[in-house]
Amino acid sequence: MLLAVDTSTQWMGLALLHDDQIISETVWKTHNHHSVELAPAVALLFKRADITTNALEAIAIASGPGSFTSLRVGMAFVKGLALSLHLPLISIPTLHITAAAVPMQDLPLAAVLQAGRGRLAVGWYGAGEDGWRPTCEPEVMTPAELEQAVTKPALICGELNTEERKTLARRWKNIHLVEAALCVRRPAYLAQMAFKRWLANDVDDAVSLAPTYLHLKDPIPG
Repeated sequence: MLLAVDTSTQWMGLALLHDDQIISETVWKTHNHHSVELAPAVALLFKRADITTNALEAIAIASGPGSFTSLRVGMAFVKGLALSLHLPLISIPTLHITAAAVPMQDLPLAAVLQAGRGRLAVGWYGAGEDGWRPTCEPEVMTPAELEQAVTKPALICGELNTEERKTLARRWKNIHLVEAALCVRRPAYLAQMAFKRWLANDVDDAVSLAPTYLHLKDPIPG
């Protein structure tokens, strides 16, 4: 049994994977109440699946980028659980999870999430033999900067509000916005990706593991 936890942004998610099947999953938007909502949500997930922590064999965590506080809450929770129960811990970059839901096409894909102060964390991906593969390190930019950066046809998915989607839609000949249902960052994909690493005995050190943060650029004048 593997527990997947994602607290990267205001969108939180949990999933349970057993015998290579997702047996429970929940996703919700919090209003910066990560520390209050996480533990009760995990307890409810276990109750619905009719299991206890004794059934856990591994834990997965979305490692960022994302909000500083929300990432710390999730990381502290899973590290405490992994160390106390002596369980393997596997981290997966948050933007990899975002990209995983999008069917592969012969186009580059930008996976995005909210980075604060009107900016986005953006990671670029290309189609590989077994899924989307990152083609560069993530960076922080505004929606307008992302719009200008797309000079050839590309897919964009992830956390975008209405105004951001309108901004990007202006470059409709090149920017293909992925439908909303595929933009939800699902913990089921986190669980699947972590499961593969667990089977390969590719796990992280629970003591030294730390979230991935992206530094914001200087504030935009005006």
